[in-house]
Amino acid sequence: MSMLRHVAAAIFVPVVATSVIAADADVRAPRLGTPLSPGEVEKWDRTIFADGRGLPPGKGTAKDGRVIYEQKCASCHGLHGEGGTAEELVSEPKPPSADNPSKAIGSYWPFAPTIFDFVRRSMPPAAAESLTADDTYALTAYLLAANGVIGEGDEMNAKTLAAVRMPNRDGFIWIDVKK
Repeated sequence: MSMLRHVAAAIFVPVVATSVIAADADVRAPRLGTPLSPGEVEKWDRTIFADGRGLPPGKGTAKDGRVIYEQKCASCHGLHGEGGTAEELVSEPKPPSADNPSKAIGSYWPFAPTIFDFVRRSMPPAAAESLTADDTYALTAYLLAANGVIGEGDEMNAKTLAAVRMPNRDGFIWIDVKK
């Protein structure tokens, strides 16, 4: 067989095989793996929305969060959230401007539940998703209190965190959402 025929066969055979498989009425999906049960889906569905939907049970205070921050966050974000090898987390609780371009939590983030979501999914970087819900609520409470958004003694849970009104809540122009 010539080299040209080998190349033609290498191209033609997979195309014909794919066409035959696609023409088979019983083949509707690649049949990879097995469908997830509702319990398995629930385990992986950890979506948290800006309005607080999806927040898990748990609670925490800024006092508890300070200890966690010092242990797991200060080495990158600075002892008081002023920034270090990672971004600053603490600033005045007012929206950014030309004079104050900070993207810290108090000045930039529009919704408190998204802070919880980000921390839970990605912090600390070397052990993402290692914090419990209580630890994450406490750390979020500490960050909100350090930014002057809530009081030091305020407890954060699914209900109270969703009710926090961030200083920059109206600082974004929503182009893909109907109001």
